[in-house]
Formats: sequence, C-alpha cells, structure tokens
Amino acid sequence: MDTLLGAAGIDDSGGGGALPGAAGTDDSGGSGTLPEGARADDSDRGGALLDTAKADDSDRGRALLDTAKTDDSDRGGALLDTAKADRSHRGGALLDTAKADRSDRGRPLLDTAKTDDSDRGGALLDTAKADRSDRGRALLLAGVPVAVKGRHGLRGAGPLLAAGAVVVGATSVPGPGTPWQTWGLGARGRTVNPWRADRTPGGSSAGAAVAVAAGLVPLATGGDGAGSVRIPAAWCGVLGLKTTNGRLASADRTGLAAPGVLARSASDAAAWWQVVSGETAAARPPLPLTALWSPDLGFAGPDPEPVTLARAMAERLEAAGVVRLVRPREPLRLLDPGPAWLALRAAGAGPSRSESAPGPGLAAAHRVRAGNDRRLAGLFTEVCLLLTPTAPTAPHGHEGPGDRYSTSLTWAFNLSGHPALSLPAGFGHDGCPAGLQLVAPHGQDALLLAVAREAERRLGG
Repeated sequence: MDTLLGAAGIDDSGGGGALPGAAGTDDSGGSGTLPEGARADDSDRGGALLDTAKADDSDRGRALLDTAKTDDSDRGGALLDTAKADRSHRGGALLDTAKADRSDRGRPLLDTAKTDDSDRGGALLDTAKADRSDRGRALLLAGVPVAVKGRHGLRGAGPLLAAGAVVVGATSVPGPGTPWQTWGLGARGRTVNPWRADRTPGGSSAGAAVAVAAGLVPLATGGDGAGSVRIPAAWCGVLGLKTTNGRLASADRTGLAAPGVLARSASDAAAWWQVVSGETAAARPPLPLTALWSPDLGFAGPDPEPVTLARAMAERLEAAGVVRLVRPREPLRLLDPGPAWLALRAAGAGPSRSESAPGPGLAAAHRVRAGNDRRLAGLFTEVCLLLTPTAPTAPHGHEGPGDRYSTSLTWAFNLSGHPALSLPAGFGHDGCPAGLQLVAPHGQDALLLAVAREAERRLGG
C-alpha cells in the first residue's frame, strides 16, 4: 500500500487490508495495487522516496520539504502539524508548511519517501519562483507540491505538471516478502500511522496518506484496486477519492483499479479532479441529497466501532442539511465480491483467456458482478448516494490483520466501477481515525467532491 517513498523515509510495507493471495501488487501510478496478496518492490529501483522521518536536512534536502513541526504528543501521532494552510482561490493547496523538526523524537516516526530533485521531474520546490501563468492563463496548481504513487507515478503526472504542480517525490509501496498481505518492513523501514506509530497507515497508498496527513504535501496521487486509496485515507484521517473505473487512464489490465487522490481538503481534491479530468468546477448540488446508509452492504462483518463512527458522521451530514437519509423499499444486499475480485485479478495477471470461454471461476465472477450491478443500478434510481463505513476495522498493528479483509467494504466498487470517496469520520478509542465511504452513480465523481466540500463548509474541517 502507499507511503511516501521519499520525503522522509516512506514505508514500503503498506499494511492496508488483508487480501489473500492475488498476483503481484502493482503500485505504479494508474494501475492501483492488489489488496494484500501481493508483492511490491520498493527497493532502490523504486525511485524517489520522500523519507520524511530520516530526511537529510543538508544542502538540497533542506530546501525540499520544509515541513511542519512534529508533534508526538497527544494521540501518539507523528503529525507534522502544518502551518497556516492556504485554502484560498486555487482550491486550498498548502504551499507553505512549517519547518520540520528533525529532532530525535521526529526522526523515526513516518519513514515515507526518498526525494528526487533531479532533472527528471523531482523536487524542484522553488515555489517562490513558480510561474503562475501559462502565456497569460492561470495555472490551477502553480507551485503546489505533490507526491506521486510508486516508482512509476510520474508516468501519469503530466496533467499535474502542466497545471504548475511540483512533484517532490514518490510514495512508498509494499516491500518484498509479503505474499499474504501488504504489511511489515519495507526496504527503508516501516511506514507508520501518523496517529499511532504502532499501527499501520493502511495501503497500498499508505505513503501517500501519511504524507498528506503529516502535512508534507497537500495532494498525493494513488491507485485504488480494492480500496488502496480509501482505506489509508480513512486510517490516516484524510480525504481519499477513487474515480469511476475507466474514466481516467489506468495500466491495470483487469479494469479493477482506478486512479485516485488523497488530500487534506475537498477543495484540493477538486482542483486535482479539474486538472486530470478536464471538467470545469462543479456547481453546488441541490441539497440535501438522498442517501442510503448501509453498515455492511449485506455481507460484510464490520466491527461495531467503525460502524458507529461512520453512522455518526452520516447523521452529522443529515443534521447539516447535506444529505437526507432514506429507507429503501428493500434493504441493500450485495453479493460478497471477494471471490469474484480474486478470480478477475488472477485472470488479468496471467495469460489472456478468451472471454467466450471463461473458466468456472471467471464465470462465477461475472455472475456476481452482474448481480451486484443490477442491485446498485436499482438503488441509484431511488437515492443519490450510498453511505457505508470505509473499513470494517480500526487500523491493525504492523504484525498484520490476520484473516480480516480490510477491503470488505471497498472492493465491491472496484468490481462495479462506481466512484467512491472516504471522508474523515472521527476517532476511535485507540486514537486512530475512521472513515465514512460515499458512493455515487457512475461518472458522478464531481458530485462526491461537491458533497465533501459542503460537508467541510458546514461542519468545519
């Protein structure tokens, strides 16, 4: 899963959900990552790690990240409390973070990424001299520092660079030797949850989530193949968007993975969406929007606390006039997408198979997908949004999640292709964040971001 590979020492371990067995994890820019069943190599070839905790403050390193002071107090966090965020006209991108405290306390905490300030598009962070025009046209992300996912993340960063963004490094992805799930030590140490160092940040976009939560960057790209953006967003307390499958280019042959973004604010995420999609800023939707709450999608077995936190956030949205919770004619009961997801991923990772003669596993997968597609299509004729917890558990420790599927509430929407967003939903008794997942009809990515912006405006955050 994802951790900044470079800003300070990013954890290539990832550590998000527990997916058994699929093929090798691909954390390259657009292809997303296999949920826990996969190996990713974040070794020296992995490119620009950000390594915030172990960052070199000398010479070129000093000018790169100038991040916020590490506050290890309170919730055990390695929050790099960012100074005065500029949430103004360009979507609230943070340009000025506070000076990083590289003291003994802060050094071992985040381990996110290696900085690459070479000519190949690394950390140019000369924001003071950023050209804020393109022959007279304003650049939406002029001078904004962003991080990209994995060693191939720059391949999909063209629109961001064209909009004036400055790529400061690549976030870490799972290390080798994790065939059961993506957790444990990476090539440069362990990536930790910024709220509790003994917990995982999730993954596979763990480095991205940590970098954003810590204030190193306002935006980080991710790939979401089963929840790889939404789970770390929930567990690190930031916003994470998985786009509609097929809306943006992805290298994933299975079609399960979609590009996404992690951000500290919905405004920042919306600016990213404008740049990569070419869409204009979405108008404020007529509120409240009708929404259905489902604690388990009809098949998952989430723990009580994530459900309670997510439900409370849904009720806060209703009280603020953002949504109106409704009862459907029939409860939503999706088929468990896990076996279908694994069959489709395994087929996509191996030799091509004729669609006219799929094996028994693929045939069953297609039946599950078709059945869930029908149920979701029917649901979205009645309501605008589906609300669920993002993850079924709180962040687990670095020993791994055991036999729990951290993806049980997210990968259904990789199978169906719907856009989905994780919104911060408060903190559990362990001091770690939780998330509320919002799902919209196909192509309604901008609607999710507009709802998230209204939530922030009306509830604060």
